[in-house]
Amino acid sequence: MSDDADSNASFLHLTTDIGRIKADILALADIGRNDRDRGIYRMAFTDEDMAGKRWLLSRIDEADLISSSDGAANISGILKGRTDRPRIYVGSHIDTVPCAGMLDGTLGIIVGLECLRVLRQAGIVPECTIELIAFSDEEGRFGGTFGSEAFTGSLIPDKLLNARDLSGVRLEDAMLGQGFDPMKALEARRSPDEIAAYFELHIEQGPILDQQQLQVGIVESITGLQSWSVRLDGEANHAGTTPMDYRKDAFMGLADFAHELPRILDENGGEYSRATIGKAEILPGAPNSVPGAVEFSLDFRDPSSDTLGELSLAFQRALAAISRRRGLKFDFNIQGEIQPVPSAPELVDLLQAEADRLGLRSRRMLSGAAHDAQLVGQIAPAAMIFVPSKGGMSHSPAEWTAWEDIHAGANLLLAALLCRSTRLSQD
Repeated sequence: MSDDADSNASFLHLTTDIGRIKADILALADIGRNDRDRGIYRMAFTDEDMAGKRWLLSRIDEADLISSSDGAANISGILKGRTDRPRIYVGSHIDTVPCAGMLDGTLGIIVGLECLRVLRQAGIVPECTIELIAFSDEEGRFGGTFGSEAFTGSLIPDKLLNARDLSGVRLEDAMLGQGFDPMKALEARRSPDEIAAYFELHIEQGPILDQQQLQVGIVESITGLQSWSVRLDGEANHAGTTPMDYRKDAFMGLADFAHELPRILDENGGEYSRATIGKAEILPGAPNSVPGAVEFSLDFRDPSSDTLGELSLAFQRALAAISRRRGLKFDFNIQGEIQPVPSAPELVDLLQAEADRLGLRSRRMLSGAAHDAQLVGQIAPAAMIFVPSKGGMSHSPAEWTAWEDIHAGANLLLAALLCRSTRLSQD
């Protein structure tokens, strides 16, 4: 890329090819597709996940980019620049939740690949290397954002040795089963001074852009979250012979706590606070037995670290009060914790300026879901682009975004990559 500003401006006419993007999305969606429910099953370190990674590597090679992978099974496609460090990164993931749609995570990788392909075919050598990276296990099969944790250096050996999925499968065994040495994931770390900027394009996974008929969202902040595993212990007993006032019914404790969530959010949360009990198991689980124990999940989120702390204390107080009243005992473990992360202001301003130049209908907004950008943003400048989710649907075969909105987001990402590379040479 020339140092001359007029020459740089000449590249602003470049556009992505929505036909290629569409073909890649549909091709990858066939890997892990279940014919019965039409959902995609490409969970981390399964055979289907590995097939998706092999497909991506082949597409990177076909685009005349440099393909590589690291010890965490992150997949990279590299467009070499005039200087190699620091690099601009564009990323997301291609693993899925069970019964997923075709866009969550995948869209960011397919669009990122297309942006690098456009630059490569135009003969553009950016001022710094641009690397596409598809992170492993963003969906948290093993309790976190594994690939980006390895990338940012927040992965620790304890997780590699002890993390399990909901079926009890160990991360270590899953990696070994696919030919990976788990401890080599610790070698995937990139230092902050190697990262000039990180961009991620993603579906919104919510209804705001769709309802407001906007083409793109520019993410100013990503919410923080805590994920708990909670257990209430009471006393199992006969459903017919145990009087109601003698019971230590653990399920009734869960019911009481569930009804407390709105009050706790009102009193201790903020506008963007969320709390969800998404999974529960009643033990012993017999129709004629008073529940002696319940185990359940609690997920709560907010863009403020202080508010997350206040919510944590309020939930613990509520559990303690309910346990005293019901004659129960409670225990909880923090399964996952991600701190809120603001986007880099200079990247937000860049995305806004380019969205305006391209004439896109846009708004700045919060991300209520966690993303790989959240991990990268803790050590380097990061920003995200959202495109609308029809009806706010996500993590479902019903998930969809109009092709024209995908094209708008892709062209915004391409423009940002061009501009950021140019600015690096001028800073």
